[in-house]
Amino acid sequence: TTLNLRDNKISDERAKSLADALKVNQTLTTLYLYDNQISAEGAKSLADALKVNQTLTTLTLYDNQISAEGAKSLADALKVNQTLTTLDLAENQISDEGAKSLADALEVNQTLTTLNLYKNQISDEGAKSLADALKVNQTLTTLHLHDNEISAEGAKSLADALKVNQTLTTLNLFHNRISAEGAKSLADALKVNQTLTTLDLKWNEISAEGAKSLA
Repeated sequence: TTLNLRDNKISDERAKSLADALKVNQTLTTLYLYDNQISAEGAKSLADALKVNQTLTTLTLYDNQISAEGAKSLADALKVNQTLTTLDLAENQISDEGAKSLADALEVNQTLTTLNLYKNQISDEGAKSLADALKVNQTLTTLHLHDNEISAEGAKSLADALKVNQTLTTLNLFHNRISAEGAKSLADALKVNQTLTTLDLKWNEISAEGAKSLA
C-alpha cells in the first residue's frame, strides 16, 4: 500500500511509467516521490493518473521541479479526483501562478485535507488566491505556507478567510514577512474563528506589537 522512492533520480520518463501503473493499480494508497527530478511533464503524467485512480490518498512530490505548469496539471486533476487527501508540493517553484491554479481546485475539491506549499515563492497574490478558496472549501484542515514571501497584505487576506472558514485546524506561516500588521489581522480573525488550533508565526518579525495583538 506504500511505495517510497525518495532520492532515486526519477525523471519524467520514469514518472510516466509510474503514472501508467497508477491508472490500473487498485491497492497503493501512499506514494513518496520527493527529492527526484520530476518536472512539469512528469507532473502532468501523474495528474492524468489521478483523474482515474481511485485508491491513492497521499502523494508527496516535495523537492522536485514541477513549476507552475505542473501545479496546474495537478490542480486540474484535483477537480475530479475523489480519493487524494494529502498533496505535498513543497520546494517546487510553483509561484503565485501555481498557487492560483491549486486555489481554483480547492474551490471544488471535496477530499483533500492537507496541502503543503512550503518554499514555493508564493507572495501576497498567491496567498489571496488561496484565501479566497478557503472561504468556500469545506475539507482542508492543514495548510503549510512556510518559507514563502507573504507580507502583511497576504496575512490580511488569509485572516479574512479564517473569519468564515470552519474546517482549517492548522495554518503554518513561519518564515514569511507578515510583520506586526499581519499579526494584528490574524489576531482579529482568531477572535471569531472557532476551528483553528495551530497557528505558526515564528520568524515573521511580528515584534512586541504583533505579539501583544495575539496575546
